[in-house]
Amino acid sequence: MFIMPKTPAPTLVHPDAAGVDIGAAEIFCAVPADRDESPVRRFASFTPDLHALVRWCQHCRIRTVAMESTSVYWIPLYDLLVAAGLEVYLVNARHVKNVPGRKSDVQDCQWLQQLHSYGLLRASFRPGPPLCALRVLVRQRDTHLRGAARQVQHMQKALKQMNLQLSEVLTDITGLTGLTIIDAILAGERDPAVLAQYRHHHVKASEATIRKALTGHYLPEHLFTLQQALALYRFYQELIVQLDEQIEQRWQALAAHVTVEPPPLPRSAKSNRGRRAGNDPHFDVRALIYRIVGVDLTQIEGIGPSVLQGFIAEVGWDMRRWKSAKHFASWLGLCPYNKITGGRVIATGTKRTTGTAKHLLRLAAQSLKHSKSLLGEYFRRLRARLGAPMAITAMAHKLARLLYAMLSRGQNYDPKQLQQQQQRHQQRLVRNLKKRAAAFGFQLVPTPLPST
Repeated sequence: MFIMPKTPAPTLVHPDAAGVDIGAAEIFCAVPADRDESPVRRFASFTPDLHALVRWCQHCRIRTVAMESTSVYWIPLYDLLVAAGLEVYLVNARHVKNVPGRKSDVQDCQWLQQLHSYGLLRASFRPGPPLCALRVLVRQRDTHLRGAARQVQHMQKALKQMNLQLSEVLTDITGLTGLTIIDAILAGERDPAVLAQYRHHHVKASEATIRKALTGHYLPEHLFTLQQALALYRFYQELIVQLDEQIEQRWQALAAHVTVEPPPLPRSAKSNRGRRAGNDPHFDVRALIYRIVGVDLTQIEGIGPSVLQGFIAEVGWDMRRWKSAKHFASWLGLCPYNKITGGRVIATGTKRTTGTAKHLLRLAAQSLKHSKSLLGEYFRRLRARLGAPMAITAMAHKLARLLYAMLSRGQNYDPKQLQQQQQRHQQRLVRNLKKRAAAFGFQLVPTPLPST
């Protein structure tokens, strides 16, 4: 007769644990039943009530608190609890999902307290206060960049409605030539020949082509919307410059705490001749971050100053928080997240996350589409085999592993491993071609490449 083994009783890991359910207007906190006559209390979300919650936890001899990361409501209470010396576990709502039915805020905080007391919850990653403050500014800068991009679209729409095809002859209407022409139009100039004379000599389109593109019908309502969109665009640019000044000060403060002097900064791998490109910061963020982390992450193709700043502001440079590159890629949401039931895969894909770091790496991967580097060639092979969406995710995963390796080992980027992979890929292609030629009765004869 088969006898089921006895299940061991769960071990109490955190006896001094509390659970907090966060809301916009109300906060519920649960402590062990033997610590207070009312082990569950409701507090308002005002600052004096948050201080009362902290004092009550200290009165109940609480040492660690678990709470969900609900929107941004958790941040004030989190900071107060940490300042009071309590260990706070910021947990993912997916990990603490309760059984369906009879759900309430009281039951949620009690469920969090129970799970945390038995050590069943894992704390989410949250950087220290200096990096958190920097991350707020960097995210605000990204918000302003998106706002400026929207105004560029409004300018393009107003020009199109007047049949001024400026965006068809200029790569960027917010460049020197584009803004000069738009300013002249808003100042009252209507002669296409005069407007075309503002063409910069680096513009590929000829003056005659620009003159044809600027022949349209000017309507007061569209000129007014164009003027407002241009004013908002320039206002966003002023805000971005102010933010860059604040961000630079934060980076310099972090660099001042570094005692080990890194070797000289290697030469940039980008061929922009030292010019600031597009939405890059208005200061040398590459040199400041190199002073802090000790390696030049921009040596990886696709990792520019903007991506570098956003990535370090989101995840920091201490990779010891993740056990391996696999754990790091999984935390970013760049690993397969398959749903399996009954031994059968019913859904595939990656884990849905709203992380900024994942978005930045996907942008960096997408920028490799026309790159002549080894990473660019690797991305194009993935794109041909998997399609664009899956290839971007796979390439972002590759970049995440490269960044993890550089930051965890303190070593600069070495493309030798990619070169070996490229050589193995070429050897496989040659073998397959020889097999296909032999199947048709032909033989491949190698010929020397022409000397350059």
